[in-house]
Amino acid sequence: MARLILDTNTFAYNNKYYRQIRGGAMGSAFTQVLANIYTFEWKQDLIKHQEKHNEIYGRYIDIFMTTNQTIDEIREQLEKAQNQDVNIKINYNIDISVDFLDASAEPYILPYRSTHPRHIHRNIPYGALLRAVRICSNMHDFNTERCHIDVFLLLNGYPPNFITKQFHRLLHSKNTMLLLKQMNEQAYNPIYETLLHQHTGREKELKKMIKDPVKKPLVLQSKIWDSKLMYPNYLFDSGQSVDT
Repeated sequence: MARLILDTNTFAYNNKYYRQIRGGAMGSAFTQVLANIYTFEWKQDLIKHQEKHNEIYGRYIDIFMTTNQTIDEIREQLEKAQNQDVNIKINYNIDISVDFLDASAEPYILPYRSTHPRHIHRNIPYGALLRAVRICSNMHDFNTERCHIDVFLLLNGYPPNFITKQFHRLLHSKNTMLLLKQMNEQAYNPIYETLLHQHTGREKELKKMIKDPVKKPLVLQSKIWDSKLMYPNYLFDSGQSVDT
């Protein structure tokens, strides 16, 4: 099956048909799974290196590693991994703190003047603020993220009063209106802890499906994690939002 798919990748450009002879189509679900299988084998040396030094190795799409080695030593290890396969190029960033991939964040939002239904516009600031609460473990980071959210919403034509209203909507829906009166760490921490562990809409749907033997038979229910198995990725979303 893999050979069939890889040998029949075709596309049209300028009224001509072409066949892709190397790699796979980025939008293909199969290509994503195959890439995960490929990188699973490729990354084993890095994993062994991290285990040997009692360090952390994590991967979703980006790879995250911790180290107490010198910069030259870790660069040498990354260059070694780079030279394992000419088809894989590593772009790395080394610092005491780095930005990690936010799988649900996108650099574009729907302009306020678009003709989409109003509930879609309402959910954009609401979702951005909800995400901010979940990813910011302290009040200072939350306020910084709120400022960023305000800026890109204002630049896309969202009225200030509209943004404020959605922030109040978030606090009201989560029974956290106290934060409006006390914008401090003591008031923020309980909200963060509550929303961090709160199930998203999709997670609730999946939970219902697991309980329904028709929609999800017992044979498909979640089992104890097996490190020898690889699970294909799936689409998901969650959101957050904030106000000034």
